[in-house]
Amino acid sequence: MYNLTRQSLTETRTMKNRPFITDNFLLQNPFAEELYHDYAAPQPIIDYHNHLSPQCIAQNRPFANLTKAWIEGDHYKWRAMRALKVDEKYLTGNAGDRDKFLAFAKTVPFTVRNPLFHWTHLELKRYFDVDELLTEKNAGEIYDLATAKLQQDSHTPQGLLNQMHVKFVCTTDDPVDDLKYHHDIACQGITLKVGMAFRPDKALKINENDFDIYIKKLSVAAGIEIASFEKLQQALLSRIDYFHANGCRICDHSLDSMPVADATSTEVNAIFKRRLKGEAITALEAEKFTNVLLSFLCEEYHDRGWVQQFHLGPLRNNNTRMLRELGPDTGWDSIGDFSQGTGLSRFLDNLDNKNKLAKTIIYNNNPADNAVFATMAGNFNDGSVKGKVQFGSGWWYLDQKNGMIDQLNTHSNMGLISTFVGMLTDSRSLLSFPRHEYFRRILCNLFGEDMQRGELPQDTGFIGKFIKDICYFNAKEYFDL
Repeated sequence: MYNLTRQSLTETRTMKNRPFITDNFLLQNPFAEELYHDYAAPQPIIDYHNHLSPQCIAQNRPFANLTKAWIEGDHYKWRAMRALKVDEKYLTGNAGDRDKFLAFAKTVPFTVRNPLFHWTHLELKRYFDVDELLTEKNAGEIYDLATAKLQQDSHTPQGLLNQMHVKFVCTTDDPVDDLKYHHDIACQGITLKVGMAFRPDKALKINENDFDIYIKKLSVAAGIEIASFEKLQQALLSRIDYFHANGCRICDHSLDSMPVADATSTEVNAIFKRRLKGEAITALEAEKFTNVLLSFLCEEYHDRGWVQQFHLGPLRNNNTRMLRELGPDTGWDSIGDFSQGTGLSRFLDNLDNKNKLAKTIIYNNNPADNAVFATMAGNFNDGSVKGKVQFGSGWWYLDQKNGMIDQLNTHSNMGLISTFVGMLTDSRSLLSFPRHEYFRRILCNLFGEDMQRGELPQDTGFIGKFIKDICYFNAKEYFDL
């Protein structure tokens, strides 16, 4: 008994000295290891939806320090820090950049079993060769090391993307954007391709407080005085044409659920004019407006061969006190429990009936609705395009290990996982691209476990082809890259 205990203690001490992120991180058997290292890892990255700054990529200036590159704007980190009683000045406030990083580092050990624990150490390993667990004790040393590396050519914005073998990134861009920085990138002659996605959310959300201000901006950008719903359509069509002429082939929309309320053009025009006068609009009237305008846009996307994306399900700005103090997108959003099936069915069916349904990706933010989304996608795969309507990857609160596994299993059981276009970052951070590696490891382990149990052929060449497709080739084909 003594020898067994002694041996166990020795093994524990040896394990303690091993790096956390090993070559076989998350890979639980030899099949998973072979699938990942031989088939998934070598594939380039296509990141077809994110919120990166085109200006940052175009100017390619080094980040001043690790906080600027890694902490600013990251509401995942902010929520964890708030839960640990970290003062707001170290998140969105006026504390120094070094102090903000030290406050985050103090938080990291307490994020065990939260995806932040995995992401943090995977990113430190891949970009800065840091094998240690980040703690309050080594935070200063890691901050200085990483900040120094960020001044090197290999760690500029473009350098960081090249390190991760990124071939294509697609930013998210408002219709009023002049696309200046996309033009600048295109003129640089770099191998990295930076696309754009048309995101007209502000034009669709008629009940937002700043809607009238936005319409004025859109009027200037389009060169059209927008005084009616018809003129609004013309202005958006003008911007669609402008984006298309500059290479845009993707669009995106974020909604709580798909609108279903029908209305005539005359009714919607009256609603729009009342809103421009500052009058209150009911929730039903807002839904009618969104439905008619979004349907119009989607028909135009189809005619131009675009891919349309719908991110559905978040309940935003729950904490109104903090919204007043800090503004939106600062970490006060959650999963919503909206009804999704009926709206998705009616909206997609209306487009399909007109033969105007573009290639479509639908993203779910509530795990309870995974099966609804997976089976809804199958309703509109008509044989014209492989995987025409996609059940998109787990996003926001579902882009962690369990969320990805649930999405992959549901997709497999109710559709064809072999046609899946894979992962995206949906991130504002240039240091987030190891999330593709994270997804690929989870994907390979899922298939590897099936192979080990004999539920899939124990032929890595056969299974490996599908792994390569999901990681890269399906997206390359789907987005015509």
